[in-house]
Amino acid sequence: MAQELTTQGGRDVAASNGVSNPIEKAFTPAVDIFEKGEATVVLADMPGVTPDDIDVTLERQVLTLTGRVKSHAPEGYRRLSSEYREGDYSRVFTLSDAVDQKKIKADFKNGVLRLELPRAAEAKPKKIAVKAA
Repeated sequence: MAQELTTQGGRDVAASNGVSNPIEKAFTPAVDIFEKGEATVVLADMPGVTPDDIDVTLERQVLTLTGRVKSHAPEGYRRLSSEYREGDYSRVFTLSDAVDQKKIKADFKNGVLRLELPRAAEAKPKKIAVKAA
């Protein structure tokens, strides 16, 4: 039901401003895609993102997931070492006509964005009666 537009090698996408800067990177969130009944469910991992910093946009048939991570350094402290890589998240999907775009649902809990993409009525399988001749 959903097909990725872009696939990048690894988790890094690019520096958001075109310059390599480890604080301003964009990551491709890992996703799991499931089918349940008449819907496709997409789970996207975005650790460090708050619900207010997530954008899910749909333009034509392009679904874009974006999450912004704010710096986690405590105020008044000087960073001595950092192994946690900060950066924003971005993932893009192309939706088929089989998705009912008006009924897409999204929720966010514990760093995981959950999207439910219901199947359009026109795309549901139909039983065709066969008459004896």
